Amino acid sequence: MTETRTRSESFRVRIRGDYACFTRPEMKVERVSYDVITPSAARGILEAVLWKPAIRWRVTRIDVLNPVRWTSVRRNEVSEVASIANAKKAMKSGTGALGVFIEDIRQQRAGLFLRDVDYIVHADFSLTDAAGEEDGIVKFEQMFRRRVEKGQCFHRPYLGCREFPAEVSFPAPEDGDLRPLPELTRDLGWMLLDLDYRGDAAQPRFFEARLKDGVLHVPDLEAEEVRG
Repeated sequence: MTETRTRSESFRVRIRGDYACFTRPEMKVERVSYDVITPSAARGILEAVLWKPAIRWRVTRIDVLNPVRWTSVRRNEVSEVASIANAKKAMKSGTGALGVFIEDIRQQRAGLFLRDVDYIVHADFSLTDAAGEEDGIVKFEQMFRRRVEKGQCFHRPYLGCREFPAEVSFPAPEDGDLRPLPELTRDLGWMLLDLDYRGDAAQPRFFEARLKDGVLHVPDLEAEEVRG
């Protein structure tokens, strides 16, 4: 029987961790997190569990289960990364300076991070033009369920920064009644929705985010309220 569905079922995925940082783009020096996980960060966590060229994830809603708590941390960072130009030169000549001397470029920066985060992310996926005849919605639904249940991932999912690992699972009966916080209502300002790859170069898209009763509703990338 030919499969007629164009979108998967809506998955409810629990994402939590001890610390998180979803950096606001206007804070370029000192890292300051949004109050809640961004849709693009949630999509990245789902893709860490299951990514294929044949599917594209879409986050539709985020439920905040824990109160928004903050912590201030001062960290060592570097102001540069290894030079790509030097690496290419070394590949051609067989020799070159590829090292990065941390002591010369180390900087101390403060960050305002989230702690004890716990979310339910609602998301689904659709097939892309890269899907082959053997690819189908049901196939990838089953694959995703299996990988979440077994704790499998292509790389360790993280909460905004790689040093903040994320725990990914499906809500279980022993978790109790996982409901968003009804008292959590606030405007979050312009939030990064995702990157739009439909043009010659990736373009960031933003929307006016608002938490209402602990729920962040996420518009489609093509929605009228989304801005570039």
